[in-house]
Amino acid sequence: MKKIKEISISPTEAGMAPKIDYEEIAKIIKLLEDRNLAEFELEIEGFKIKLRKNAPAMSPSAAALQGPAYPQGAPAAGAESGPAAQGNLVFVTSPIVGTFYRAASPASPPFIEVGDPVKKKQTLCIVEAMKLMNEIESDADGIVREIFVENGKPVEYGQKLFAVAILA
Repeated sequence: MKKIKEISISPTEAGMAPKIDYEEIAKIIKLLEDRNLAEFELEIEGFKIKLRKNAPAMSPSAAALQGPAYPQGAPAAGAESGPAAQGNLVFVTSPIVGTFYRAASPASPPFIEVGDPVKKKQTLCIVEAMKLMNEIESDADGIVREIFVENGKPVEYGQKLFAVAILA
């Protein structure tokens, strides 16, 4: 009977990079926010992640001060006008780096369109990060005024996705 010698192979030698999950990435993003860092880079055994903050995420109150994303008197295509369109404009931003999807699947209709009313906790889109589908929800009731990203395009942390007019 032949005896087989035991061999230890590291993940890198075996062609497998170490795995990092969504929770670990979320911790890194929180660290970025807590320490007010503009950029973070990590490389472990051939696995590399680089996070960069392009612009600070706007709070709803700061976004409301900025005003509408379209010229006054010329609402975005499909947007309602009149009393229902009055309100504070807030921006929904991407909480992670990933790929923006307007629908649950290529064959499905988009979650929302410009001019659609939305409810708090309603899914507006999906941002895929590392094969995880993250539903992005509305923070308040309102009307979608603008969609800033094309379907299937990459998004950065803090990037504007939607402008929503909060109903008074």
